[in-house]
Amino acid sequence: MSLKVDRASMAFTFKGGMLPMTVMELASADPERIREQLSGKLSQSPAFFQHTPVVLSVEKLDEPHLALERICAVCRAHKLLPVAVRGGPDPVKQSAWALGLGWFPPNDGARVRTLEGVSAVESGPDVPDPSPEPASTASGGRIYRGTVRSGQQVTAPDGDLVVIGAVNAGAEVLAAGSVHVYGALRGRALAGIHGDTMAGIFCRELRAELLSVAGNYKRLEDIDPQLLGTSVQVKLCDAQLGITSLS
Repeated sequence: MSLKVDRASMAFTFKGGMLPMTVMELASADPERIREQLSGKLSQSPAFFQHTPVVLSVEKLDEPHLALERICAVCRAHKLLPVAVRGGPDPVKQSAWALGLGWFPPNDGARVRTLEGVSAVESGPDVPDPSPEPASTASGGRIYRGTVRSGQQVTAPDGDLVVIGAVNAGAEVLAAGSVHVYGALRGRALAGIHGDTMAGIFCRELRAELLSVAGNYKRLEDIDPQLLGTSVQVKLCDAQLGITSLS
């Protein structure tokens, strides 16, 4: 009997990859305190609260039982979509599953790399993306030649990523080390995805939708308009994301 599967008849395939995910680290289990803070955040950055999927991290809480359903309801009322819980004892895990949420073990640096505001959730080995020219690798880094198109994701999970071209809006580039873009950066760039605080982002023309270095991030609306369209470097300084001109 042949075990060969007719791919034309397959309804789906599983693919590994790295997806950016916002991690909401709870310092309080009180739904009302969470509601109050989210209301303030919503008034400051309404664009962020547009059905953003979040992982609820309860690692800092020392409570065996949480009002998880109420916390999720508060999040949804503020246009956040809880998709999973990270950490917590077995009752928390069971509650998450009962609510149809996923569950991640506490962050041990293996499966979920917290980027504080943004995190890369690893679901398996990286899947190569189509590129107009074969990528080169050296010392764990990666060189990508050509434009990273909308909907594409290019990663360098073990080193720096160099893009000799542009990164279009809706595209995403990620690296364990630094990200270098020798063209316009209009999409999302995440450096230091495993927590490397010495990583940075360097681009010839800044128009990014999102910038992140080791968990500290800025969105387009947070960037000084005077820096848009210029050559910049993005580095961490005193746990704050700083953007300075290279020109």
